[in-house]
Amino acid sequence: MKLSTKGRYAVMAMVDLARHAQAKPVSLSDIATRQEISLSYLEQLFARLRRAGLVRSVRGPGGGYRLARGSAETRVSEIILAVDEPITATRCTEMGATGCRADRSKCLTHDLWEELGNQIHMFLSSVTLRDVLERKLTTHIIEAPVVAKADSVAAAS
Repeated sequence: MKLSTKGRYAVMAMVDLARHAQAKPVSLSDIATRQEISLSYLEQLFARLRRAGLVRSVRGPGGGYRLARGSAETRVSEIILAVDEPITATRCTEMGATGCRADRSKCLTHDLWEELGNQIHMFLSSVTLRDVLERKLTTHIIEAPVVAKADSVAAAS
């Protein structure tokens, strides 16, 4: 799965906003400068984030943006979905009815990739902006079971 710049930049900008919007609203030009993101691109992303209720705009001198909720209540998955970034790992257009093959059936590995997408979504839903700011991501990662060497040798035979 590859997350596009839309999703990555939206998360970067929201983390920046969470970090700098303590005392006053933050301008998009300040975020653009700090994060090296095009201002016009940020304007498009923040229009979507505002429609999704994740940020509030403040007009006038000293205006800019604030988080609509606290950083501990804003989940990374919400940000990605707000900018229309699907969290999927399959090439199928719809989960379920429409498959990825020419005859509209699901490929043999569809369920594998669909579950991977579900796991990614669950992980991103468990991470808040505060977690990212405080670098507390390792508490959200579940370790995969260790495969014994004998199991991998048996599987290879």
